[in-house]
Amino acid sequence: MAAMSISPSRSISCFSSLHHKTLSSHYTLLPTFKRPNITRPQLLPSVSRDIDASASGGLRVFVVSDLHTDYPENMAWVKSLAFSQTNNTHMRKDVLLVAGDVAETYDNFNLTMSLLKQRFEHVFFVPGNHDVWCRREGQQYVDSVDKLNKLLDACKGLGVETKPLAIDGVGIIPLFSWYHESFDREDDITGIRVPSLKMACKDFGACKWPDSLSNEGTSLALYFDAMNDENEDEIEAVQRTCDHIITFSHFLPRHELCPEKRMLFYPHLPKIIGSDYLEARLRSIHETSGSAHACHVFAHTHFCWDATLDGIRYVQAPLAYPRERKRRMNGGEAWLPFCIYSDDKFAGKLSPCYWSDYYAANPRKPHNNELAPWVAKFYNRV
Repeated sequence: MAAMSISPSRSISCFSSLHHKTLSSHYTLLPTFKRPNITRPQLLPSVSRDIDASASGGLRVFVVSDLHTDYPENMAWVKSLAFSQTNNTHMRKDVLLVAGDVAETYDNFNLTMSLLKQRFEHVFFVPGNHDVWCRREGQQYVDSVDKLNKLLDACKGLGVETKPLAIDGVGIIPLFSWYHESFDREDDITGIRVPSLKMACKDFGACKWPDSLSNEGTSLALYFDAMNDENEDEIEAVQRTCDHIITFSHFLPRHELCPEKRMLFYPHLPKIIGSDYLEARLRSIHETSGSAHACHVFAHTHFCWDATLDGIRYVQAPLAYPRERKRRMNGGEAWLPFCIYSDDKFAGKLSPCYWSDYYAANPRKPHNNELAPWVAKFYNRV
């Protein structure tokens, strides 16, 4: 992993690329802690060893997010996944949850989901922010709501699920969501010039919204959350009939699922990643106290994550951008998709997850304004 020379003012896809800057060259500057003795479970590459179990009826649920298949390398990964097994009859009990940011263009979205349906009997999808960008296809859609509806229609045509469903006693509940700035309630970093949200977040220009909706305020977060009301009957059916329930969204339901601002190359990132309405929604499904049978999968920040908060397990397993996989500490893409459920129980811990492992051993200190060394070197104090 090579060091990068990126200016803090440079904007990128949905949020500043600065927080994705390589950390390997500054590894000795990262917070240190004693890691638990965890080995990565064998996942999809070893799927052929599990053919007999799968054929005999064993349900497995895999998760992945942030496929970004507008990148040829990522599309190639999806194609290799789709054709990794020549006899799909052995895979009839496999389920894949795709937690948004599949592709920016409709054609790449459609191809990606078609390929995934070749590999998995059940594919579920929730939209991410990149999925509703209109910058390349602006003339084809009235706005991002129109594009979203066309993507959901495409899913219906492909047999991709976007509504809650119970499969062999496991409940799968997609949750629509969008972020709002007031989600961030932790102290801001002061004394440095941080690019504004409009400069750093391309959603403000790449998405087109009707007059009643805006990236500013809570209108979008409320609009997407209200879409879940249409599935109340299906959700209640899942709650009545399923022992294990997995909800999933693109955006974050809690700020504890992101590193503290002083650790981020773009300290304003928490303002464009999550929704309080989402957390309230999933808590209403899993119950306030959660349970050992409750799991929520999220996406968007491209940080691998596996943590339990207030009785609910929260997991992120992103493919992310090719340049991130080349530099990241989690070993690239060979372990994806992550198998979250098999043999009638949730799988062991996803590992390694640098930041969630760090916060499992260290408390958050949101009032601490001291920039991490790898961040401080990119900002001049005002």
